[in-house]
Amino acid sequence: MALLEIRNLGKRFGGLAAVSELDLDVGKGEIFGLIGPNGAGKSTVLNMVGGTLFPTRGKIIFNDQDVTRFPPYRRARRGIARVFQRDVLFRSFTVLENVLAGLSMSSSAGFIEIFFKGLSARNQEKAMREKAMEILQFVRLAQQADEMAINLPHGNQRALCLAIAMATQAQLLLLDEPLTGMNDEEIKTMMDLIRTLRDERGITSIVVEHNMRAVAGLCDRAAVLDYGRKIAEGSPKEVVDNPTVIEAYLGVEEDAV
Repeated sequence: MALLEIRNLGKRFGGLAAVSELDLDVGKGEIFGLIGPNGAGKSTVLNMVGGTLFPTRGKIIFNDQDVTRFPPYRRARRGIARVFQRDVLFRSFTVLENVLAGLSMSSSAGFIEIFFKGLSARNQEKAMREKAMEILQFVRLAQQADEMAINLPHGNQRALCLAIAMATQAQLLLLDEPLTGMNDEEIKTMMDLIRTLRDERGITSIVVEHNMRAVAGLCDRAAVLDYGRKIAEGSPKEVVDNPTVIEAYLGVEEDAV
C-alpha cells in the first residue's frame, strides 16, 4: 500500500520546468532513492513533498489525504519530516534540548512552555525527557545528551538531525543527502540507522543521495530524474543497468562510484 502518492507533479520557475509530469508511489516501510545529476530536480521534489514549495501542477497524497497545499507545519503534524542537507539544529541548545524541541511539535505543551516550564510543561516534562533519552539511545547519542549541539562532530550532528525528525513522530522521512561529508564509518552508522528505523519502527524514507554505492546498498527501490523528468524506476540494480540512466548520469559518475 502506498504511503505517498505523487501524481503528474510539476514545478516551474518562470520559463524553467524544474520538475515535469512526475508520478511516484512510495510504499509504507520502504526506503526509496531519488537520484540524478545536479540540477535534475531531486531537491525540488523533496521541497514539494515537505511543503516548502508548492507545485505548479499535480497532487501529493499522503496517507490517503491530499496535502498538496498544506504548509510545512501541517505536513509535519501528519507525519512528514525533512532532514536537510545542511544540519538544521538549535546549536546553542544541548543535544537533549534539541530532541525535546522536536517532541514539543507533537505535545500539547508548546516549545515556550517546555523551556520556560509552564504548568502543563512541568506535568509532561519527566515523560518527555524519558522519550527524548529513548530516541537518543536509538541514534547512539545518549552519552552526549548534555553536550552542546554545536560541539558534536559532523556525523553526530547528522544523527541528531535524524533524532529530531524522529521526535516529531514522523512516518515519512525526507533525507536530503544524509551521507554528505561523512567518513566511511559514519556512512555505515547512518545507513544502519535508516535501515533500523524501517525494520523496527516501520518508518518510510525517501533518500536523495549522490553516493551511488550507498544507494545500491540501502534503498529498496529508486527513481532517476534527468532535467526534471523521471527516466527510470525500479530496484537499484535495474536503474544502474538501465542504458538511459547510464547515458544521462551513471556513465559520467561511474569512475567515482
